[in-house]
Amino acid sequence: IKTKIILKFTPKNSSRTEQKVLNLFINFFIDHNFHPSILSTMKFTAPILLGVISGAAAFGATAPTFSRRSTSLNVYGEPRPVQIIPSVLPADWANMGAECKRLEDAGVDRIQFDVMDGNFVPNLTFGPELIAACRKYTSCPFETQLMVSNYNCDTMLDQYTDSTKGPNGEPGVVIAHVEGNVHLHRNLARIREAGGSPSVALNPHTPAEMVENVLDLVDHVLVMTVNPGFGGQAYIPTMVDKIRKIRKMIVDRGLDIDIEVDGGVKADWTIAACADAGANCFIAGSGMFAYDDLSVGCQELRTIAEAAMKGKVLPKGETIEWLTK
Repeated sequence: IKTKIILKFTPKNSSRTEQKVLNLFINFFIDHNFHPSILSTMKFTAPILLGVISGAAAFGATAPTFSRRSTSLNVYGEPRPVQIIPSVLPADWANMGAECKRLEDAGVDRIQFDVMDGNFVPNLTFGPELIAACRKYTSCPFETQLMVSNYNCDTMLDQYTDSTKGPNGEPGVVIAHVEGNVHLHRNLARIREAGGSPSVALNPHTPAEMVENVLDLVDHVLVMTVNPGFGGQAYIPTMVDKIRKIRKMIVDRGLDIDIEVDGGVKADWTIAACADAGANCFIAGSGMFAYDDLSVGCQELRTIAEAAMKGKVLPKGETIEWLTK
């Protein structure tokens, strides 16, 4: 039996106790796969809410406990592990193998290669040969974001997939852009068949609904928080609504998918906002290479993201020290 709870909570005419009870109420229904919709003017008072929770407990449901969702109600579903994934776009290209090893030693979770063909984006970077050449320097997992035209993706997809694999042939993450693939469904299936981990990316102007019909094929959804093509661009804050929408699609369908963000993400309010919205994989290029000690950058990015997932969201203008106050 599916139940929809319709409520509207107005803090101005509610006591502190009622606010706490409402948090318990919301957490209970999220924890047990019921999803409240705020749709009407109906108001629930503390006694009614407590009665609902007590009644549910009589059917064997465990009493809800305060969790990160009681302080950060924007995060939808259970938290996923934070992953820090530097882009090598700002690295020393003449010394790329050593740069990859340096990133591995810093404790990153994956290394991203931004493949650009000068067509899909107005920039040219590197192809599968360079990615494959870097493999002998590190055992760190790779991911390849294909910022390329439909023709390039169609004709070279197997090469990109092979070059992205791990040292023992483990699947590497291969990200195809919605906008660059006429037959996106087919190309995602091809990545899986070739032994890769298929993933999909959306540019800032592309609506979340464009990935709805391929979510069953992918392991990751990447939300671009800048327009692709160049490093060092300013983060676009309005993308958090898209992250939340995609997160809801994933959780509601019970899918095992990570959400990545790429563009302008730094160890400040930007990564905190994305983590609070439901992302758990963070691609940082200039935001990582700004540190002389890459391990410090990796740890600060991770610390801020994990704190945001627990409800302590770093505000704009504050530094990481704010988290210890």
